[in-house]
Amino acid sequence: MILEIVTPEATLLNTNVELVSVPGINGEFQMLNNHAPIVSLLVEGSIKFKGENVNIENEYEDKFTNNKGEYSIPIKSGTIEMRENKVIILAD
Repeated sequence: MILEIVTPEATLLNTNVELVSVPGINGEFQMLNNHAPIVSLLVEGSIKFKGENVNIENEYEDKFTNNKGEYSIPIKSGTIEMRENKVIILAD
């Protein structure tokens, strides 16, 4: 699936991933390939994702941490939409 993370400053990420985990208003939840469509608010926490061919542009690499193939980025709030195997996260 495609993961796109957009902030007010820039699009930080647009890459293929296998798993995405986000801090939802009712707790953390995750999505895998072909997950059912969903729209949700996000709270402060971390977006976590895994994938074999994750491509992060050099200018944004310092915003992400990589722990044994699991990438993460902290957010203060946001929204997420998953449909047609594409996850779009608008994050602060």
